[in-house]
Amino acid sequence: MTKITFNISVGATHFDILRSRIPFNTTVSRHRYLTLTGNHTLHHAPLCHFTSGFRRIEKYLLNPYPNNPDVTSPINDSDSVSTSGRYDSDNDDDDEKEYYREDVFDRASFIRNAKIGANMALKVLQQDGPGFDAKTGLDELGLVVSGLLVREVLVGILKSVGHVNKDRCAKLGYKFFVWSGEKENYNHTVNTYHLIMQIFAESEEYKAMWRLVDEMTEKGYPVTSRTFNILICTSGEAGVAKKVVERFIKSKSFNFRPFSHCFNAILHSLLGIKQYKLIEWVYQQMLADGYQADALTYNIIMYTKYRLGKLGQFHRLLDEMGRSGFPPDFHTFNILLHILGKGDKPAAAVDLLSHMKEVGIEPNVLHFTTLIDGLSRAGNMDACKYFFDEMINCGCEPDVVAYTVMVTGYVTVGQLEKAEELFAEMFDNGKIPNVYTYNAMIRGLCMAGKFDYACFMLKEMESRGCNPNFLVYSTLVNYLRNAGKLSEAHQIQLCFVVFLGLLVAAIKLMSALELP
Repeated sequence: MTKITFNISVGATHFDILRSRIPFNTTVSRHRYLTLTGNHTLHHAPLCHFTSGFRRIEKYLLNPYPNNPDVTSPINDSDSVSTSGRYDSDNDDDDEKEYYREDVFDRASFIRNAKIGANMALKVLQQDGPGFDAKTGLDELGLVVSGLLVREVLVGILKSVGHVNKDRCAKLGYKFFVWSGEKENYNHTVNTYHLIMQIFAESEEYKAMWRLVDEMTEKGYPVTSRTFNILICTSGEAGVAKKVVERFIKSKSFNFRPFSHCFNAILHSLLGIKQYKLIEWVYQQMLADGYQADALTYNIIMYTKYRLGKLGQFHRLLDEMGRSGFPPDFHTFNILLHILGKGDKPAAAVDLLSHMKEVGIEPNVLHFTTLIDGLSRAGNMDACKYFFDEMINCGCEPDVVAYTVMVTGYVTVGQLEKAEELFAEMFDNGKIPNVYTYNAMIRGLCMAGKFDYACFMLKEMESRGCNPNFLVYSTLVNYLRNAGKLSEAHQIQLCFVVFLGLLVAAIKLMSALELP
């Protein structure tokens, strides 16, 4: 039996490269499985389906089946509030589809008229105050109230909520919600309830938000996993969050689709806000109530155990999943590759990559980048270069993230020339560096004492439309100060102050244009 030995450390969970593309519908043709034993040895035995416990692919745990037509994604469910509880503009088509009638007018004019009407309604709401009744003003507009129009108005208010105007936004949002709900031929949807709940949440009107939940239940609206997600995101204290969980566990009106049972829906939301201790408690309640863990349950619980550093329980769960017959997938190999990289086990990684091909899974850019990231953190840049070249040989074109990992790795070990070569290669291959790439290069130049080049790099990224963030400015300022270049550091600080001023002014202007 082939054996691949490596070490697992809790530190392996901490890396920040975010990825977005990965297929989920790959079928594993052969079942040579893998399992982890207590002595941290990887064997060719049943390998379970388990999603990475690393932050970089946490989004896949939150939405593990986006390309599976048989499973409805909770992120793409029937409203526009994301899994973080905030508004998600990627989900704006639902009300358009619900109220669009092709035999009456075309879709484009419907959307255009709804947006125009929403802007008119927002302008009327802005005037609300002593001597002016917004409801009367809205009536005089003669608007055709539709789901799209209501959504546009509520989203406009939601995006305008700030510390100064939060009370006014909550008041106007609810006033419009009530006014629109009284119109003939229109009924609120779960989507609009979620939007007004989010306005209350952002405005810190928590009692009003909970009253809406009660109203939804009384009127027969389904209380969904999205509803739970909004509520749990506003439950700052662990005790409050636990009470929210208990209410939804006991609720008979909780529509937990597309999850197999209410516990999975709850675990899924708790994962998004990193309530790991509460996840453990919910899991115990689930088992006590006689529910069986499925693949998603195992994924979340294993992620939690790994994040909490409970490696013994991690191993037992992994073994249990293997015995349950869950097949390996992209995420399984992804986490194992990073563990091997973090443990500086390049030979074992070669074996694992070969095994992936044997079971019908071709390593992609995500897998190679994950491995390279782990190896770079272990300081083995020779191995990083080997797998970077291997990635290209396998027909996988490195993307900006892959280049950034390599550049950052070279900078960290003090090999600035190699970092500069890759940085130049990015442009040659049509890859535009992002703010993290530039920050790594600026840090490397500062470490080498090339402060003039570092300042030039800052100007270059600005000229290319890549806005520096706080980390870029602070990196450059700190190195300049430590080198005794106080005047140069002061100049960079002034640039940062100007940048912040422009940013704040832009935010205020946008808020003023939408809703004061």
